[in-house]
Amino acid sequence: MWTVVYMAQNKEMAEKLKSILEEGGILVRINPISRKEKADDYFEVSVPEAEVEEAHGIIIEKGF
Repeated sequence: MWTVVYMAQNKEMAEKLKSILEEGGILVRINPISRKEKADDYFEVSVPEAEVEEAHGIIIEKGF
């Protein structure tokens, strides 16, 4: 099951966080909050449930 670990304020921030988490070996999914994806919408950053703690550690370490 996928769990949302971060709500990014725009697509650029979501993609940046996705790259950082993937470098740490974590699977990542990003999904827009609204149906019509726009670069300035909020995005959910999700990871598999088993990797939530590790993802939170990386998010905090990187200052997100």
